Amino acid sequence: MAVATFSNFSAFTTRTLSLSSSSSSPFPRTTSFTFTTLTKPPTSLSLATSPRLPRSSFAACFSSGGPPSSGGGGGGGDHGNGGGDGEGGEDRERNKKEAAMAIAEAGRTAESLPKDLAAAVEAGRVPGLIVKRFFELEKSVVFRWLLQFDGFKERLLADDLFLTKVGIECGVGIFTKTAAELERRREKFTKELDFVFADVVMAIIADFMLVWLPAPTVSLRKPLVVSAGRVAKFFYGCPDNAFQVALAGTSYSVLQRIGAILRNGAKLFVVGTGASLIGTGVTNALIAARKALDKSFLGEAEDVPILSTSAAYGVYMAVSSNLRYQVLAGIIEQRILEPLLHQHKLALSAICFAVRTGNTFLGSLMWVDYARWIGIQ
Repeated sequence: MAVATFSNFSAFTTRTLSLSSSSSSPFPRTTSFTFTTLTKPPTSLSLATSPRLPRSSFAACFSSGGPPSSGGGGGGGDHGNGGGDGEGGEDRERNKKEAAMAIAEAGRTAESLPKDLAAAVEAGRVPGLIVKRFFELEKSVVFRWLLQFDGFKERLLADDLFLTKVGIECGVGIFTKTAAELERRREKFTKELDFVFADVVMAIIADFMLVWLPAPTVSLRKPLVVSAGRVAKFFYGCPDNAFQVALAGTSYSVLQRIGAILRNGAKLFVVGTGASLIGTGVTNALIAARKALDKSFLGEAEDVPILSTSAAYGVYMAVSSNLRYQVLAGIIEQRILEPLLHQHKLALSAICFAVRTGNTFLGSLMWVDYARWIGIQ
């Protein structure tokens, strides 16, 4: 409930006026009148909330970009519009207190944290939940090693199932790609294992990047230098996933979220085009070597058009794959599944496996239709 209070009523003046009757009166008396006047007018009006009521989830959607998640927190950090005044400042002060409590409960000191995480804690950019997750991840030898790398650290702090999702995506990719190669080559499958291997390796690289780039993160990067250009500053302030939940004390504008889609699209275009260039190049080299060694193979295989196939695959990754994986990681997993199943990791992993398998199957169908539509298949 908002209550208006006035400040700077600091100076009051009390004046007393005495009126005496005339000396000729048989009953002399004195009557006093007291006046209190303000000598300094009020100079400010402030609003205080008393008592503070919890915000509804509907209101939180507009302040943080989405409903509060009890699962892996979204990325925020120093990019985004972290407020230093008003509610943003309150959130950051709360983050500092929560983080300090988490450090004290773990029997640690701020000096024992990595420098980038310690700086984020000092600035109030990360809540206590992130600090606790860091301590939990450190208990694993594998995670402790991966936390030394900034990219893995930012993603694991935002989602402790990130590695599981990488394994799911790459595992499903290997299975589906191998099955597709078997269906296409049939009895020639064992004879052309070199081609199958080259195709599967390129598919694994693409699948890994499709999990890596759109994954929500907790940004621990240092601020950009003042001399950085406007475009660089804008994209620096964009989240890694357009739909990720912003941490307390951080917010993203609609324009920044659109910028996340454009930035990831550009990266995935480069990844898709590069992977396809390498894959088709290796395939054509293997075909040429096979033709030189085996004359019976001359009429069995044709060279794959490298440039057109690579450019087409880059466009497909930038548009279709980019949007599908942004929605998958930012909305379906972080905003829907994690808040519901955060305490049930096994069930959450199983549903993520099912959803990602379905997404991979859908992507395969869309690629075939797209390739036929533009005439490369």
